[in-house]
Amino acid sequence: MAWRRIHLVADAAVQLRVVTRAEAAAFEAALGPLIEQAHRLATAMLHDSAAAQDVVQEASIKAWRKLDRLRPGSELRPWYMGIVANECRTTLRSRWRRSVVPLQGQVRGAAGPEDATVAAQDTLRAMRTLRHKDRLVLALHFYLDMPVEDIADVVGTSMPAAKARLYRAIHRLRVRLGDPEAPS
Repeated sequence: MAWRRIHLVADAAVQLRVVTRAEAAAFEAALGPLIEQAHRLATAMLHDSAAAQDVVQEASIKAWRKLDRLRPGSELRPWYMGIVANECRTTLRSRWRRSVVPLQGQVRGAAGPEDATVAAQDTLRAMRTLRHKDRLVLALHFYLDMPVEDIADVVGTSMPAAKARLYRAIHRLRVRLGDPEAPS
């Protein structure tokens, strides 16, 4: 086996397994296109780019360690985004970042770039007041343009349940933004 480079990688059970360079390269090639999306998801969830980078790195390591848990025939994207989402939840809990920012300065009929910036900041503040589950489905749908089927895989529910969760999260966000057209 001197002709083949071998890497020892610790798996989730802290046991060692032998991994060829080709296997490591295949995993890296499959995960590579998802890193930017994972960073956008983590940034949307944490509102902190540096923390998002840490989360994506940790999620990538966990994905490598738990690769044997990916069901044959399943897509990597929803499974990996679920790991990223769980890492975000863990980060939020561990850093005690549950401060609620009060909504201020609601702008209706925003026309200029400053108004659009204020409206975007208001939306981010409102999202921070939502529960993790609501922020997750909103970020997956609106930031990553994921279809409801993939959102269901990430959050571990059926497609109708994911659709209902997305609808309720949008409703809660509209209420927090003071949308007069939000159903009561």
